[in-house]
Amino acid sequence: MSVDPPGLLAGLAEAGLEAWQRLAESYDRGRGKVDVTILFTDLVGFSSWALREGDAAAIRLLREVNGAIEPQVVRRRGEVVKHLGDGLMAAFGDAPSAVEVAFAAREGLGTIEVEGYRPRLRAGIHLGRPRRLGGDYLGVDVTIAARLAEAAKPDEILASGRALERLEPGLAVAKKRRFRAKGTPRGLAAYALTPA
Repeated sequence: MSVDPPGLLAGLAEAGLEAWQRLAESYDRGRGKVDVTILFTDLVGFSSWALREGDAAAIRLLREVNGAIEPQVVRRRGEVVKHLGDGLMAAFGDAPSAVEVAFAAREGLGTIEVEGYRPRLRAGIHLGRPRRLGGDYLGVDVTIAARLAEAAKPDEILASGRALERLEPGLAVAKKRRFRAKGTPRGLAAYALTPA
């Protein structure tokens, strides 16, 4: 019995995904058909803390963090798309739900402390039409949400203009200085959101 080396199988899978993406883009530029609001979260300073405290403490903290965030996603009819180390990616049918989850998650983390670390959330929210592939989403709209989360300060929630257009009054909004990040379109504005 012959076994393919792991690198070969991974290469074939990647080549298949690239071919599928080229074909999809040739028909409709690789965009999805419905609006989806993408939320990315990240914990500020987690990596350096986890390096000091070790895996057991990091796993305990992540369990508590996920216990505070995931129920909020489900309550607002969202789906956790994937966990990304100390963050997550979630998808929603509307922008207000994603913003509500970000605020609730930030508040929920205020009661958590493990080995002297109190998690502080930063989040990015963007509404677009990403391409769904299996249980994941791909495309520029996903990249925009991820880059917004990366650019956010501790306890800050950043939203794109597209997401902001779909929000109801009742939020204090501050325009962020010019936002430019790799993989995002020029002229993208980022807005810091706080409850009014």
